[in-house]
Amino acid sequence: MKVKVISVLEDNYMYLVIEESTRDAIAVDAAVPKRLLEIVRKEDVVLRAILTTHHHWDHARGNEELARLCPGLRVYGADERIGALTHKVTHNQELTFGAIRVRCLFTPCHTSGHMCYFMWEDGSPDAPALFSGDTLFVGGCGKFFEGTAEQMYTNLTQVLGALPKETKVFCGHECTVRNLKFALKVEPENEIVKKKLAWAKQRDDEDLPTVPSTLQEEFLYNPFLRVTEEPLQKFTGKTDPVEVLRTLRTEKDNFKKPKEQLNPQAMLAFDWGLFSPFLEKK
Repeated sequence: MKVKVISVLEDNYMYLVIEESTRDAIAVDAAVPKRLLEIVRKEDVVLRAILTTHHHWDHARGNEELARLCPGLRVYGADERIGALTHKVTHNQELTFGAIRVRCLFTPCHTSGHMCYFMWEDGSPDAPALFSGDTLFVGGCGKFFEGTAEQMYTNLTQVLGALPKETKVFCGHECTVRNLKFALKVEPENEIVKKKLAWAKQRDDEDLPTVPSTLQEEFLYNPFLRVTEEPLQKFTGKTDPVEVLRTLRTEKDNFKKPKEQLNPQAMLAFDWGLFSPFLEKK
């Protein structure tokens, strides 16, 4: 199983996962069809399916065009709002693409229909992969647009946090430096946060991705996975893990706000990717 990391739009990632024995491929969050098909041709593979984590425009906007250009293409997701959806999936449903196994993990909060995808190959020495969309980021988690802190706590601790610790985390956006700057504010004495932030800044300077991380690493520096740790409880003034998470998310939402804040409608438009046509990378 080979994962191609593809940077698109302002800071999005889409992924092409290649089954190397058959040269079949599946895409995750196919936002930019032209770019995806360039990679498909370059890798000399056949695109069989799209896995969409959630309906937001910057993750799902390419589905209709790809379905038109690739007859028989299967589009999987958990939300009826996902364009060109052909297969609605449910929590813990398993899919098979050649040797690639996929377990669908329902993580409602960022959107009410958010689905993550856990992938592995039986008998492979390679670590499994998690495509976490906008639920879990490197050093952070997604905004609670359509859900609650209780839901995100369940997502991060019981659903994603229970996966094998060696799992590679491929998230939906490149926001690692900003996330880790916030993590350092929360835990200024955490040496692992400091080292990871320095590394992420260097990657950013070289225009290189910071994905994947591993789940084991995330528990060492991601504040949203560390809600039972004493420094996090001290920072938030809370002891209940859900309340720690809720307070952290509020603090993160207000972290280094621009001096001239956009109005709420414009902020939502940015979050939903509505301005992305003007920001798309060539």
